[in-house]
Amino acid sequence: MTAADRTIDLSTAELRAVTAYALACAEPALSIFERDCPGDPRPRAALDEARRFAAGGRRTKELRVTALAAHRAARAAQELRRDAAADAARAAGHAAAAAYLHPLAQATQVRHILGSAAHAARAAELDAGDDRVGAEHVERARRLAGPVVVGVLARYPGAPPGGGRAGELLRELDAAVRRLATGR
Repeated sequence: MTAADRTIDLSTAELRAVTAYALACAEPALSIFERDCPGDPRPRAALDEARRFAAGGRRTKELRVTALAAHRAARAAQELRRDAAADAARAAGHAAAAAYLHPLAQATQVRHILGSAAHAARAAELDAGDDRVGAEHVERARRLAGPVVVGVLARYPGAPPGGGRAGELLRELDAAVRRLATGR
């Protein structure tokens, strides 16, 4: 059995905590999307579904549907060259998808935990026209990571390579949150 074949025990309470964290990280970026793409409700709908689940609701198909719709909104924003809005929509999509963190020990699963934070940080950078803004958002996301999120993340391999600037932010946040797990 390889490490990638290993499964990780995840409780519903842990999935709710991860989703609540992803939601808190994604919410600040929603205003960027709604300013640049008024009238497109898909990212807000994804965050609303994530909020319902995090607050005790059932893990429903609607979480998946709205997560995918938010990612389609991101592609639409990208086509219009509204890059900050695209990353904001991706943040919302990742927040709804966090409820479906897979119990497989694969690096790609780190995106379910930290993807919303990385894309929200990238959206803020693009909106400000300053890459340094991302570091501030990464630090905020690190501070938001409570013990349950830190513990869940520590069970997975480190964040995967690639993903452009959002991927860099993801790996920076991954390293910072893992330092919380080790007390360094």
